[in-house]
Order: sequence, then C-alpha cells, then structure tokens
Amino acid sequence: MEKKSLTQQKIEAFEARRSALLAMGGEALVKKQHDLGKLTARERLDRFFDKGTFQESQLFVKHRSTLFGLDKKEINADGVVTGFGQVNGRTVFVAAQDFTSSGGSLGEMHAKKIWKVMDMAVDARKPFVALNDSGGARIQEGVPALDGYGGIFYRNTIASGYIPQITAIMGPTAGGAVYSPALTDWVFMVKKSSYMYITGPDVIKAVIGEEVTHDDLGGAVAHATKSGVCHFATENDEDCIDKLKFLLSFLPDSCHSPLPTVPCTDAPDRLCPELDGIIPDRGTRGYNMRKVVEAVADNGIVFEPHELWAKNMLVAFIRIMGKPVGVIANNPGFGAGVLDVNASDKASRFIRFCDAFNIPLLTFADVPGYMPGTNQEWSGIISHGAKLLHAYSEATVPKFTVVTRKDYGGAYIGMCSKLLGADYVMAWPSAEIAVMGAEGACNIVYRREISSAEDPAAKRKELVQAYETQFNNPYFAASMGIIEEVIAPRETRQRVAMLLNAYQGKVQTRLEKKHNNIPL
Repeated sequence: MEKKSLTQQKIEAFEARRSALLAMGGEALVKKQHDLGKLTARERLDRFFDKGTFQESQLFVKHRSTLFGLDKKEINADGVVTGFGQVNGRTVFVAAQDFTSSGGSLGEMHAKKIWKVMDMAVDARKPFVALNDSGGARIQEGVPALDGYGGIFYRNTIASGYIPQITAIMGPTAGGAVYSPALTDWVFMVKKSSYMYITGPDVIKAVIGEEVTHDDLGGAVAHATKSGVCHFATENDEDCIDKLKFLLSFLPDSCHSPLPTVPCTDAPDRLCPELDGIIPDRGTRGYNMRKVVEAVADNGIVFEPHELWAKNMLVAFIRIMGKPVGVIANNPGFGAGVLDVNASDKASRFIRFCDAFNIPLLTFADVPGYMPGTNQEWSGIISHGAKLLHAYSEATVPKFTVVTRKDYGGAYIGMCSKLLGADYVMAWPSAEIAVMGAEGACNIVYRREISSAEDPAAKRKELVQAYETQFNNPYFAASMGIIEEVIAPRETRQRVAMLLNAYQGKVQTRLEKKHNNIPL
C-alpha cells in the first residue's frame, strides 16, 4: 500500500474536521430541530442561496471561554454560520444562527463572526441578512457576550440606509437579541415557531403577576398585528425564505447601486377601466385601495409589508415598467383611511426606507383627516403625524400623488401635497380637496346664517350643497395650480409610467448638515 504524502494526510485531516463541523449539533439535535417544524441553519442557507454559490466564512472559529465547564465543550462553528453567496444571481451576505449547537447562543466569538460578515457586507456594498434562531446571550461567557450584541447594534446603525438589512426570526429571540432585528430594515417571523420579547412569560409572571404564553406575548401574529415590529408573518421556514428572496428582488445592493430592473410584459400605456367604477357613489362608503394599487402595478403584482398592522394605511412595493416603486396609500376600507399614530409611523418608516435606497414614491390619497379623541392625542398623534410630514419633505426621490376621493385638512398636506414636496399631483374627478367636509365647514362658516334662518335644516342643506358644488371636486384646486392635472381613473397607470420615465434623472439636494432631527 502506497504511503500517503504528508500533504495528503493533512488534506484528509482537514476534510474530516470540516465534515465534523458541518454536522452542527449532531443527528439527535438536528432531528429535534426538525421535530419542531424548523429547518437547520444550513438547510435554510441551501434554500436561500442559488445552488453551489454559498461561500462560508470562519467555519473553524471556536469560543475561548473556560468558565462553567465551557473549556470542555465543543460548539461547532460557535453556533453561527456566516458567509455570502448568490440569491437570484446577486451577492448577499448572511449570518444564520444554529440552534442545534448550544442553542445558537451568542458568545464573544459567535458575535465576532457576525461582526466580520457585516463589515464585509458594508465594504462590498451588498445586502446583509440575519437568520435568527438563538436562546440568547451565552450566560457562561458573561459580559463579553453582551459586548457582542453591542458590536452588532453599532454595525446595524452604521449600515442603516447604506445597505439593505433584513432579519428573519426563525426561532426564539429574546432579551438584548431583539434589538438587532429592530434596527434592521425588515423583519420576517415564522408563525408558531418564532418569537421575540424583551422579557419572557416567566419573568413577567414573577414581576407583575401577568400570565401570557410565548406566542401571545411575542409570536409572529402578535408582532404583525399589535406592535408592528414584524413586517411579514410567514407560514413556515420555507415560506419565510421565499418571501425574503422576493423582497430582495425589489431592493438595490446599496444606496449607491442602481435599482434592480426585470423584463416587463405589461404595457406602459395600458388603461385601467376597472378604476372608473371603484369609487362608491356615497362618500361614507369604503372601497379596497389595494385594488387600485394592483391595477396600476405591472401584471397586478403587489408585495405588501405590514399587511396586518395599521390597515387604514397601505404601503407596498410594486413595479412599473420593470422598476421598483414604493406605494403609500390610505385605505378607506379600514377606519375610513384616517391617519392615526400607527398609520403615521408605518408610512413614515416606509418613505424613509424608499428614499434611502432611491426608490420612487407613489401616493394615493383618500383621507378624511386625523383620528380624533383623547387616546390619539395622549398617544402623541401630533409628533407621530409630524414624522409623516418630515419623511415626505426630507425625501428627494421622485414623488407623485394621486387624489382619489377625500383629501381634507392637515391630512391633505400629510399625504404628500405639492408644498410638502410632491413633484406632480393628479386627481380623479371624484376628488374632494378642502379644509374639511361640507357639513363641518358649513356648521362653522355659516353658523349664524343657519341659526337665524326660518328653517335651519333647509338652510343648512342649501349651504352644504353650495359648498359641495364649489369644493367637493378637484377643479378649484386645479384652477389655482395646487394640483397639476385632473385625470380619468383609467389613465392612472399610463400617467404614472410617463412621469417615472420623465423623472428618472431627478437630482435634488438638501441643506448641508450632519443629519435631520426627525420627531421620534
């Protein structure tokens, strides 16, 4: 038998060591992961990346703690798989926590692996994706684990607005670990197998006596419907990864990169005759604004974040002529499309994201005003509403507004009016642009005439009709140049496509300064 060379022996030893590390926590723990309905970290990466393109980084990193018996414990890859690869032909950097290896707990070297791949993403100007599945900080390592989180938070913040950052919560994420997802641009969660919270059910029960389950406290549905922390609540790991990849298809590699364009099979001059009949005859009736967005989008494809939260406001990614566009729209089908605290926050964050990555903004306005009441006032509707004004005013991307029906008062300004920076404002013939509705306006302006009339009810009706004739149409605003154009609803896609083409070279600068001070 021929004796193996020293080099061959070393290669075989390397391959054996690598194979052992790729086994993660071993068969028993991998099976347990599967029994929980979850893929392993490496299975997730196999589904995420184009076949054969994933390049792993720092596989051989090991923890160096000797406390509490850790010196005798092997944690393969220190519980996190990092590297980069191709997603639909585009480079993406990733950190995927491995729950089968010491519960994916974050220690000093685990964190430094994440730091490294985040630094690589920033230097390469490519998106960064975190697949979180971790029991939290590695308690045995103490403060170095906490410092690990601090380094991640810092990098999340520095990279904000420079490269897209996305987090998929695919298992437990608790305590300090929740802040990195909150600092990223988009958060996905998996129903029934993922959760996020600062303090868990046991601590809550011990401290304040409240009993709650993991899922009710911080599950995907709870965060998608109640807190708004979760943008996409998905059915399982596979669904989560597929939707994450679809989101990436709308996003550029960085703020300095061109928008991803796909071949378009939809005509720019396509009319939308279904929109001519979408507005109800009665102003108090709602309709589904999503159908308006679908009609305008290429092939009716709409990707909607926050679909379950603040439903009176709709935000979505669409394409027009193959290029990404960010849509912000009041949805009269929920709460009359009124602006409130949550709707303002939802729209403001979306506007700032799109502006950071040079995605044009298309606004559909049908808003009766701001939500009244002590709950909203005491919840800070003034400062939250101001975020919307700030976000629109700050944005320098092309901004187009279509008024479909009601556009009243301060909310008219807040939904990207011309003086808030809209490049072009259009209105349908059904548009009503005024300080307030006819009834409320007449009760103020004509209070004396109505009260002194022989028949106050008849007088009010007469004055309301006169007010509606003058203001419950778009022509008064158009006559003063407040809006650029009145269009038939069926012409909306056609007009928007023309404007996007005309404004694709738009360049607008702001005053030189360190940064704005948005009313947070």
